[in-house]
Amino acid sequence: MTLLTILFDGIAYGMLLFVLACGLAVTLGLMNFVNLAHGAFAMAGGYICAILVNRIGWPFFAALPMAFVASALIGAVLERTLYRHLYNRSHLDQVLFSIGLVFMAVTATDYVMGSSQTFIKLPDYLQGQIDLFGIGVGRYRLMIIVICGLLTIALQMILSRTRFGSRLRAAVDDPRAASGLGINVPQVFAFTFAFGCGLAGMGGALGAEILGLDPYFPLKFMIYFLIVVTVGGSSSITGPFLASLLLGIGDVAGKYYVPTLGAFVIYTLMIVILLWRPNGLFGRSAAR
Repeated sequence: MTLLTILFDGIAYGMLLFVLACGLAVTLGLMNFVNLAHGAFAMAGGYICAILVNRIGWPFFAALPMAFVASALIGAVLERTLYRHLYNRSHLDQVLFSIGLVFMAVTATDYVMGSSQTFIKLPDYLQGQIDLFGIGVGRYRLMIIVICGLLTIALQMILSRTRFGSRLRAAVDDPRAASGLGINVPQVFAFTFAFGCGLAGMGGALGAEILGLDPYFPLKFMIYFLIVVTVGGSSSITGPFLASLLLGIGDVAGKYYVPTLGAFVIYTLMIVILLWRPNGLFGRSAAR
């Protein structure tokens, strides 16, 4: 039973990691933009949800969409005012710029919200465990699996089977040709960036109870987001999704069986996978 419990918790953690990191997978893999400030949008969504639930008294499931919308709006504003000027700059410029935003967000959040860790008050029906096939399953983690699973399916459908998905791929592959075909490339990029930020915000709201929420959230989990995208490969959504599940299960199992090693297991998994597949699980092989 312990093995099944670890598997369940690892899947819940992995799917949460995917929702948190898939916006980075989209901006890095599809837009070729290195946005290391991605965790700041997740933190913003978490704090917005916490304020709405803990201080104003909103129901948890009413605050979740607001976390998405608010984070997406913040992302849209920053994309139009700051990020758009860096699309054609080098990756080093993008890294330095986004790292600067991270430290600004950390400082501002610490000043406004304080440095203590924040948790979201969950409704009673999401607390405790239920018995599922003889296994004690946490209700909140089960809810995370369901919501994150639906978001994953919806995201894959949007990118692969909608007109917007085909326009996004065309805009990434050849922006000039896409513009000639009547595609508004800046608008497509702006919407994609905002949508990725919104997903990060919702992930931050969902993960606040498990991961905790404090001003240093973007720095603490930046490496996890990068691991998901690097191990999964940045050329698709399927790769980061499978990488999230693998790393989530490995991290939970490692902390249960060898707690003294801490996060050593997840970094070992990353090294082994990248030695085997240098471009990630689903990354494109370099042209010969």
